[in-house]
Amino acid sequence: MRHEFGPGRLVAGVVLVVTAVVYFGDAGGAWAAPWFVAIPLVVGGLFLAGAVGTVTHAVRRRRARGSTGS
Repeated sequence: MRHEFGPGRLVAGVVLVVTAVVYFGDAGGAWAAPWFVAIPLVVGGLFLAGAVGTVTHAVRRRRARGSTGS
């Protein structure tokens, strides 16, 4: 395996792609999105990504500690 899977990074990437799709849809005329819609999407997505990353780190640390103690 080349590197560990980072679910927090995946969440951040998906949220940023969704934000881009919203703006591309607005630019293409598919729908109308206000300019400020990106703020809650990006901030909320980064907060969620941070929470997922923190939980992932805690789980990996607990698993590593548990496997060496047994």
